Amino acid sequence: MKILLLSDTNSEHTEKWALGLAERGITVGLFSFHRANYSWYNHKNIQLLYQPEKDINGGNIFIKIAYLQNVLSLRKAIKEFKPDVLHAHYATSYGLVGALCRFHPFIISCWGTDVMKFPQKNFIAKTILQFNLNSADLICATSNTIKEYIHKVLVKPVTVIPFGVDTHVFKPKEIKSLFSENCFVIGSIKPLEKLYNNDILIRSFAMLEKKYDHIRLLIIGDGSEGGALKKLCNDLNISDKVRFTGRIPFNEISNYFNMLNVLANLSVYESFGVSVIEAMACGKAVVVTNVGGLKEIVVNDEIGLKVNVGNVEQTSEVLESLVLNSQLCKTIGIKAREHVLKNYNWENNLLQMISEYNKLAVDFKSHK
Repeated sequence: MKILLLSDTNSEHTEKWALGLAERGITVGLFSFHRANYSWYNHKNIQLLYQPEKDINGGNIFIKIAYLQNVLSLRKAIKEFKPDVLHAHYATSYGLVGALCRFHPFIISCWGTDVMKFPQKNFIAKTILQFNLNSADLICATSNTIKEYIHKVLVKPVTVIPFGVDTHVFKPKEIKSLFSENCFVIGSIKPLEKLYNNDILIRSFAMLEKKYDHIRLLIIGDGSEGGALKKLCNDLNISDKVRFTGRIPFNEISNYFNMLNVLANLSVYESFGVSVIEAMACGKAVVVTNVGGLKEIVVNDEIGLKVNVGNVEQTSEVLESLVLNSQLCKTIGIKAREHVLKNYNWENNLLQMISEYNKLAVDFKSHK
């Protein structure tokens, strides 16, 4: 089977899907509007069909229209690659170019902001999204939260396929840490953008650092807020207790989770929260904001703790409860992994997606 992924090669989510499919013998073609930071796609079953010389950046409607120049390039790639299924990951830009190519069977996977924020911009944005989704033979969502937002735009069946984790990779394990053995490490693995409230985490940590000399903060990821966040650490006199790693290759992320005692995800909103279930799979306690897909994952206090968005004092207090009670921290981590094993096993998610590919391919061949 040949699947053409219309998706961002600079995204760890694309990397995970493509490699997962390729490892199961599926030939994967990649068509991206952005350039990958590193050549993760060097695999015998993966073909890089297109990456631009220069990225198209921005999120307004006119920028989205700029993507239309890629329609001809995609049609050429389809003609050469001859896919069984075209699968667009992200319903707006990638979904629009895929829809305009009029290739079938066509799948759109909605990731979050594409259906949670884009259609709220104006009538044109909502109309574009409706056109894209109506062009798809199958619409997928990674969570019920995203499914609900899709149904605010149009009423059409949506298949929920969680973006789970490989529990053989993401598991508790002994690794060489960046920190000494007596340190209690709080971490975040998110892009350094305002949406993810890394500044709230830093301020909450600063409150704790005054009381507990052995705590450390590990911030993994890059983004436009990186400079401002480092300056904030300097202003709060905690730079010596905070480590910024930049972006980490996907195949190394599980090692970094295992350096943590607690993962914090303090997003303003979140469609799902992959890093949260990855940390949970590694047996780590998590602290998340009580929003969207995060509260869908962290269903009760036995598998993780929740805080209100933007509340520095509350976040600091909840983190402190875990610093003070190491047994509670470990117990939450154990139950968190059990929850992931039951609900978010990546192998099951891959098989579900492959099953959908097979059904669509067979249906369309039978109707030709």
